[in-house]
Amino acid sequence: MPIQGGTDVMVEMNFDVHRPPALLDLNPVRELTGWDSVDGRLRIGAGVPYVRLIEELGDRLPGLAQASRTVGSPQIRNRGTVGGNLGAASPAGDSHPPLVAGDAVIEVESAARGTRMIPATGFYTGVKRNALEPDELIRAFWTDPAPGPQYFSKIGTRNAMVIAVCSFAIALNPETRRVGTGVGSAAPTPRRATAAEDFLSAELDWENRGPLSVAAAQRFAELVKEAASPIDDVRGTADYRKHALSVMARRTLTWAWNDYRGAVPGTGEGKEAS
Repeated sequence: MPIQGGTDVMVEMNFDVHRPPALLDLNPVRELTGWDSVDGRLRIGAGVPYVRLIEELGDRLPGLAQASRTVGSPQIRNRGTVGGNLGAASPAGDSHPPLVAGDAVIEVESAARGTRMIPATGFYTGVKRNALEPDELIRAFWTDPAPGPQYFSKIGTRNAMVIAVCSFAIALNPETRRVGTGVGSAAPTPRRATAAEDFLSAELDWENRGPLSVAAAQRFAELVKEAASPIDDVRGTADYRKHALSVMARRTLTWAWNDYRGAVPGTGEGKEAS
């Protein structure tokens, strides 16, 4: 079993959930630990830890940086990586919703068959399952620098070092007048709320940056809730997850749209949907 940070694999081994016959430590592979800008897109190696994403790329990928800040403890953020999160493919992984919302693409490679590019929306195939073939490793993920405001929100049973009960990411793209979403820990795999995206992309006043109406925000929240198919488990009920997602969708949308409008706190702008 290949490991990058090992923050998921070692926990499973300690609890005797999984006992791989051998571990392949990828941490010494320096080619996985860098990032670069290629033709305007960001290529981020699978071994770049969360702490570097926050410090070095937080201004270009604010949604992913926000998600990275919620991962575990400082020690885990120093070791854990998006590549490891993708490999584990847990529906509750914090990096998945921003990757899905931002149209990220996963670069994987086989020594025998070469490189393959997999859109994030097609990378997750089931609970803790992904689209990797047995002879493939994750090399990097590709994404555009944020063309507009991005936000990530997460609910857990406490404020730190917690697995998400559910999570949500939103990304505004004013250039294409599109909205991206990512829903986490509320379905067998991370997913988009496509009906919510289509509704909001057509509803927002992109040109004049008009105020966000209460009705539009509420409808968007309802469509996000309808996109989820959660279960009851020890962290929360399905009904609670759906309600929480609707609240997070409305709040993150309000924050993102206020950013786009250039709203200044205290001016009263954007309060229609607050």
